[in-house]
Amino acid sequence: MTDFDTANLIYLIVLGCAVMMWFFAVNRNSMGKTLQQAAMWGLIFIGVIAAIGLWDDIRSTVAPVQSVSRDGARIELPRAPDSHYYLDAVVNGAPVRFVVDTGASDIVLSRADAIRVGLHPDGLAFTGQANTANGLVRTAPVRLDSFDVGGITDRGLRAVVNEGDLNESLLGMRYLQRFTSVQITDGKLVLER
Repeated sequence: MTDFDTANLIYLIVLGCAVMMWFFAVNRNSMGKTLQQAAMWGLIFIGVIAAIGLWDDIRSTVAPVQSVSRDGARIELPRAPDSHYYLDAVVNGAPVRFVVDTGASDIVLSRADAIRVGLHPDGLAFTGQANTANGLVRTAPVRLDSFDVGGITDRGLRAVVNEGDLNESLLGMRYLQRFTSVQITDGKLVLER
């Protein structure tokens, strides 16, 4: 802790003590009720802080998750709160989250996901081009050793690495065409082989 941090902490403690002394002085006639209300507000404050800190855990527990049938012939993806469908896959042994994008032709990896799966963009040849909502971007063709979704494994899939700014990898039609049925029903995207 630096001297500046220590000084700020001392200032906040003194200020908090002054506010509490003023609060008790003003409410000395009804101290029991005042303490009760202060305790209630303190518990509300602690509850809000706990809910914010645990929000990701709460959301993942309440929100439905993707499921794969036991025989590996059916994948169900629930619609996310942002109205997109996301598929969690293990690519070359590393977990990658894809946005299902029927407007994309290929499996498109972001630079960050490419690095995660062992493809280093600095060593790739960005010879292709793709038209995106953000304009024209260069792409590098790659082969994925393995692409696994809950036991459904494909090997040697063609994909591209996007050179532009892409927040999430895209799962395009080249992968979706491997399924005999692609349906959206009851807020779920259902893929069947």
